[in-house]
Amino acid sequence: MIQSVNPTIKAIAVLVPGILLSFAFDMITPLIFLIYILMLTLFFTNITLKKWLLFFVPLSLFAIGLAWMTMLYTDESYNTGPVVFQFLWFEITSGSFQVGISLALRSLCFISLSLLFALTTDPTKFMLSLMQQAKLSPKLTYGILAGYRFLPTFKTELNLIRQAHQIRGVQRTKGLRQKWQNNKQYIIPLLASSIRKAERVAIAMESKGFTGERNRTFYHKLTVSKKDWIFLISMFVALCFAFFISDQLGFLRLIGQG
Repeated sequence: MIQSVNPTIKAIAVLVPGILLSFAFDMITPLIFLIYILMLTLFFTNITLKKWLLFFVPLSLFAIGLAWMTMLYTDESYNTGPVVFQFLWFEITSGSFQVGISLALRSLCFISLSLLFALTTDPTKFMLSLMQQAKLSPKLTYGILAGYRFLPTFKTELNLIRQAHQIRGVQRTKGLRQKWQNNKQYIIPLLASSIRKAERVAIAMESKGFTGERNRTFYHKLTVSKKDWIFLISMFVALCFAFFISDQLGFLRLIGQG
């Protein structure tokens, strides 16, 4: 299961192929790689299809919109070939259509890779892995982790402040401008509460002996196993396979090629 892959290795396996894929300007390469990512997500994770679609569908609409705008305003060097269809005063040629579809497929690959990482990675283990495998500073990683843990409490604090204002008879006006003015009243109390929480966390970490040194022991130690390397290599092999098949079929087109 991909959930058990080391988070740092998983981040490299997602980030680097995503960057390399951005150089492909044809439709076949991102399509093959997208199929591989979908197979990984559906068969090698515990993510339910409903949960995955809940995130994927709204983001895919953005990718489709981006592709449509690319078709309408494609650079002249790519806007070649016969006219496929016409929309108002815009003429969509075969060249601009291929560029738009390629951009949409690459965007869907980036979305799928992001969901694969985000939905299968525990934030705490990711921070620990960055300290242990990537040798990132404990001061930075623990600071990020503490800030991440504070986010759910902000909503609770905001609701408490709103209820306190209602008890004291503060009138809530309607309208966008008035709502913005009301929200400004919550900034200072939220800021004060955040500072108090940060001070408590800092005192607690110092009392437990946290100094920020890199040479430290960990209660939960993460390692890199053979399974992690297999996952990393499989991602690069799949991307190379996509480039190879696209080149053999005569579709491979790198960015900058007319």
